[in-house]
Amino acid sequence: MKIFSPARVSAALAGLVLLWGASVAAAPAAAPVPPIFVLNSLEANVSVIDPLTWTETSRIPTGKEPHHLYLTPDERSLIVANALGDTLTFLDPRTAQVQRTVRGIVDPYHLRFTPDMKWLITAANRLNHVDFYRWDGKEPTLVARVNTARTPSHMWIDSRSTTVYVSMQDSDELVAIDIATQVVKWRLKTGPMPADVYGTPDDKHVFVGLTGGDSVEVFDVSGREPRSVRKIKTGNGAHAFRAAGDGKHLYVSNRVANSISKIDMASMAVVDSYPVPGGPDCMEVSADGRFIYVSSRWARKLSVVDTEAKKVVRQVPVGKSPHGVWTLQHAPR
Repeated sequence: MKIFSPARVSAALAGLVLLWGASVAAAPAAAPVPPIFVLNSLEANVSVIDPLTWTETSRIPTGKEPHHLYLTPDERSLIVANALGDTLTFLDPRTAQVQRTVRGIVDPYHLRFTPDMKWLITAANRLNHVDFYRWDGKEPTLVARVNTARTPSHMWIDSRSTTVYVSMQDSDELVAIDIATQVVKWRLKTGPMPADVYGTPDDKHVFVGLTGGDSVEVFDVSGREPRSVRKIKTGNGAHAFRAAGDGKHLYVSNRVANSISKIDMASMAVVDSYPVPGGPDCMEVSADGRFIYVSSRWARKLSVVDTEAKKVVRQVPVGKSPHGVWTLQHAPR
C-alpha cells in the first residue's frame, strides 16, 4: 500500500475545499419566496407579508381606498386599484417595490384583464359605470364608458374574452356587457346585494355571492336567455370567491357568518366549511391548495386557514379594513 506524506494529504484536502467553494459560489442562489399582499382599504396602504416568518415586513402607501388588485398578464406587475384616489399603483409582485402610478383612472373599485390580454376593465362602484381600457402591455387607454345600474361591484370575464359579467350591489342585478362592442347584452335580477362573480371553466354557469343574504345564486348563461337555476345556502354575507385550484371546487367567504364554504361546481352544493373569525373577505389559495389566506375585515388581520385541519392556524396583524389579498405563488384560478 502506497503511503502519502502529510504535506501531500494536506495539499489534496485544500484543493478539494477550493473546488467545493467554487461550486457553491457558482450555484444559483435560491429565489426568494414572493410576499403576500394585503390591501388596507381605510389606511390607503398595502401590507407586505413574509410567508416564511409570517410577519409584516413593510407597508406601501397607495391612493385612497385601495380595494382590489390584479396581476398584469405578463406577471411583471401587481396593480392596486385605488377607488377614491382615481389611480392605479403598480407593484413588483416579487420584490414589493413600487414601479409606477397611473393617474386619471376614474373610481377603479374592481378590475380585471381579459384572458386575451387586450382589455383592462374597471368597475366604478360609486359612479355607476364600467370602463373599458385598451391594454398594449404598458399603458391603459380609455375606449368606452358604459353606464350601468346602481353600484357596479365585482366582475367576471368568460374564457373567450367576449363577455364581462358585472354585479350591481344596490339594484340587485347581474349585467352582461359585450366586450367587443361595449354594449349591454342583458340584465337580470338577483338576490339581495350581489357581490363577487365567478364563472365555471366551461363558461356555462355564473356564481354570484349574495352579501345581503345567505346564499350563492347560480345562473345558466349558456342559452339565448340567462336564467337563475339555483341558490346554494352557504352562510350570511356570502361575498367573495376564489378557485380551489382543482378546476372542480370554489371557495366563498361568508362575511357575516364568519366562515368559508367550499362549493362543488358540478353538483352546485356545499361540500365543506371552515370557521374564520373577524369577517372573512377576499381570499388567496396557496400553490399546493392546502391553505387559504383570507383578510379578516373587521379584525385587522390576515388569517391562514388549513383546509386539512379545517381551522385557522395563524393570524398576522395588518391595517384597518383589510380587503384584497394576492400572492404570486397561488393555486390555479
